[in-house]
Amino acid sequence: MILGRMAAAGEEVKLVGRWASPFVVRVGIALNLKGLGYEFSHEERGKKSELLLKSNPVYEMIPVLIHDGKPICESMIILEYIDEVWASVGRSILPADPYDRAIARFWAAYIDDKFPSSLRTLRGLNEEAKAEAEEQLANALQLLEDAFPKCSKGKDFFGGETIGYLDIALGCYLGWIKAIEKMTGIKALDEAKTPTLVGWAERFCSGDAVKEVMPEADELIEFTKLIQAIMNAAPGRQNMHVSKNDR
Repeated sequence: MILGRMAAAGEEVKLVGRWASPFVVRVGIALNLKGLGYEFSHEERGKKSELLLKSNPVYEMIPVLIHDGKPICESMIILEYIDEVWASVGRSILPADPYDRAIARFWAAYIDDKFPSSLRTLRGLNEEAKAEAEEQLANALQLLEDAFPKCSKGKDFFGGETIGYLDIALGCYLGWIKAIEKMTGIKALDEAKTPTLVGWAERFCSGDAVKEVMPEADELIEFTKLIQAIMNAAPGRQNMHVSKNDR
């Protein structure tokens, strides 16, 4: 669970979000990799604070990184901002090579096109849509399994020897993937079908920068039960649109 760290003296670094959001987890991992202290400002689900509305008046969504009073929105944009502003601190997040950066950005965009909708459906109440969502998730993971050797260049992570941009883009969903596996009985990360990703996921989640912010599966299951109880109590809310970033 995201708790935040002591911010650097004389520098304001604040992360606005919710602990269960994979997009917020992304930013937390990046800040931790850089060894940056930050304050975590938690947003209650179903509510939007004045800070959030002021910081992201266009989309009114989390996450938002506030650096010395300046808000930066959208998780992958925030990752690039962190890497550029604190380039001399900690490890680099984006690949140094322009082609490798382009490939990493391509796959990150693909991940955010496929994973949020699939995972949201699999943890939701619409049983009829779950088979299609399971297939979409399986297909996406298989493509990433096939892409890993080229992206990693034979190393432990998509980013090479250390966790990088694409690792964070995909790895932020692992908490929810594990929770959904326990909730539904499906095996999204299968040793028989995606052995490379299974090993990668274990290495990724064992990193200190990740462990500090990655939600446990049981915590996410309890969170899902709470949300479902709220939706069952107000059936009219079941068809409300939920943005990919507003979770």
